[in-house]
This record gives sequence, structure tokens and C-alpha cells, in this order.
Amino acid sequence: MFKPFKRRKSIFIKLIHDQASLTLAGLDALKTYLTNQDPAAASTLISKEKEADEARRILIYELNKTFITPFDREDIFSLSRTIDDVLDYAYSTLIEMQVLKVEPTSYMLRMASLLRDAAYELFMAVDCFEDHAGVAGEHAKRAKALENQMEGVYREALADLFSGAEDIAHVIKMLKLREIYRHLSNASDRGDEAANVIADIVVKIT
Repeated sequence: MFKPFKRRKSIFIKLIHDQASLTLAGLDALKTYLTNQDPAAASTLISKEKEADEARRILIYELNKTFITPFDREDIFSLSRTIDDVLDYAYSTLIEMQVLKVEPTSYMLRMASLLRDAAYELFMAVDCFEDHAGVAGEHAKRAKALENQMEGVYREALADLFSGAEDIAHVIKMLKLREIYRHLSNASDRGDEAANVIADIVVKIT
């Protein structure tokens, strides 16, 4: 019996899709950890970061040996890098909180929630690439809007943090918290960069 031909998904889109999925799972875990300090959530984030690194290594290997790609090689590399960076900064947030013995704040939870939502939009954008490029562009716009919200929360957190130093212990706590806020802000910046790459790709393929 004749079966209609089904186009095989590009290995590069599959691998970026895998990275985006792992990043979303990692950001879900970070949000959970900041909510209740669940050790299982911390372990999940660490595991997803390692899995995502492996997916990126495979993508780079495939990129180096493949002549024809579904869109510009530079865009594939940049999108993979920026999505990976989002998860890397989520991972460094967790590790430094543990090393510095920092307790979560309401600002951290708000920022992690926005990061998780942005990771979801990036995942959906990648998911729509092949069949619905225009929809992918809409998801990229939403990711950028969430970055703008994130920037507002970050500034609010810093303003509250530096509202008054009482003693050296307070100053040390301020420096620790600022470091964690910076990691979360950097994660958001990389998400915004990933959304920009997606928008560029959409313009080129439509």
C-alpha cells in the first residue's frame, strides 16, 4: 500500500528543539527550587544542564560535517549558543546560591518565573520553525516582552537591595544577593538574544 512521503525533520532543528526542551525543564526546576528549596529540583536542574551541553556538542559536531543546513549556519550556531546560555546561567544561579548559602527572595522567584515563561516561548518558537515560521516569530516577540518585564523586576530588586546598609554583615548579604540577581538577569539577556536570532531566521525563511 502506498504511503505518502513524509519529510524528515532536520537534525539541526531536532537538536535545537532538544536544547530548548531541556532549558524549559531546567527553568521549571529552578522555579521549583526557589519556591521550596526542593533538593530534587536542584538535581533536575543540574542534570538538564549536562544533557543540554551534550546536545550542543552533538549539534556542533553535525554542523562541522554537514554542508547543507535548513538555514544559515551562523544562525544555527548562535541560536544553539544563546539557548544553552540561558540554562547555563540558571545552573550558575543555583550553584552560587548553594555555595554562598543564599536564601531565595521574592524577587528571585519573580525573576525565575519570568525566565521560565520566556523559555517556554523559545521552546514554542523552535517547535514552529518548519511548519509555521510566522507563529515562531510571534513566540519570539513574547519572549522579548518577558525580558522587558524581567529587567523591571531586576531594577526593582537592586533598588530594594541598596536601600540602606546597616553594618558589614548587611553589606556582605547585599553583595551575595546582587551576584544571584545578576545571574538571573544574564539568563534573561541571553533569552532576549535567542529571540532576536529566531526573529532573524523567520525573516530569512519567509
